[in-house]
Amino acid sequence: SKYEPGEVRLPHLGMLHGLQSFVCFFAAGLVNLFLSFGGRKAKRGQKSTPLLEYLKPALTNTVGPALGILALKNIPYSSQVLVKSCKLVPVMVMGTIFGKKRYSLKEYLCVALICVGLVVFSMKKSSAANKKLMEPNLLLGYSLCMVNLAFDGFTNAYQDKINSTYKSTSSLDMMCWMNFWTGSMLCAYMFGFSTVGMELVSFLVSHPKSLLDVLAFCLCGALGQLFIFLTINKFGALTLTLVTTTRKFFSILISSVFLGSTLVGQQWVGIGLLFAGLLWNMQIKNSKHSKVRSKAK
Repeated sequence: SKYEPGEVRLPHLGMLHGLQSFVCFFAAGLVNLFLSFGGRKAKRGQKSTPLLEYLKPALTNTVGPALGILALKNIPYSSQVLVKSCKLVPVMVMGTIFGKKRYSLKEYLCVALICVGLVVFSMKKSSAANKKLMEPNLLLGYSLCMVNLAFDGFTNAYQDKINSTYKSTSSLDMMCWMNFWTGSMLCAYMFGFSTVGMELVSFLVSHPKSLLDVLAFCLCGALGQLFIFLTINKFGALTLTLVTTTRKFFSILISSVFLGSTLVGQQWVGIGLLFAGLLWNMQIKNSKHSKVRSKAK
């Protein structure tokens, strides 16, 4: 968006992730405090996660989303959502490297289907969507998204390692301290090692409407992360995957219909292949969970 006076755009978009992280940290902290008053107790005999243990995944979580935001200057929002839907690929790769996990042939075929869908989508350009971009550069935009995905894969793999090592760690603890380190690192860079922070503050003060948009962005991020926590705890990770997959599809649809990010026929074919791979992967995971539950009985 462009803001008055001067019809100028918000500078340093990548740094918004730092502001959002602090809002998420305070939101998670408040909910944690509320739950502690409500009777939630730490499990005895289990070590709590040292705060420094969150630092490694927070580092990749600091850089990755910032690159994802910068990618929006170069590719349409619908393209970024679709690329980020391929998160399964780096998660499997990083899980194999760092977590020593093994996957079935069906799961590798799911990944192949997702990759084919992404390639089909990326090979066709939509001129109507590209005209709305600040600095259209598909190669740079997709490259930023791919690096973002690789960092996300490491972040998730390391979070799994923390959860398996420290059994008392809850999703809310993870949300709280990951966002603390992410916000701290970005703010240290913005205000301690560059003039980015002061430039951003100056812009927000001189363009009040942008301040409202940034506040809305931060609050939506915090609410979104809290709902993710509640969904995992109440309904399980599989339900969360179904919800987020459905949300991504409708994000692309809304972006195309209401925001003018026009997609062409070949791109819809790519979207179909990619989501077919995601849904197939969900079905495989569901059958695995069913077998585990049946054995437990």
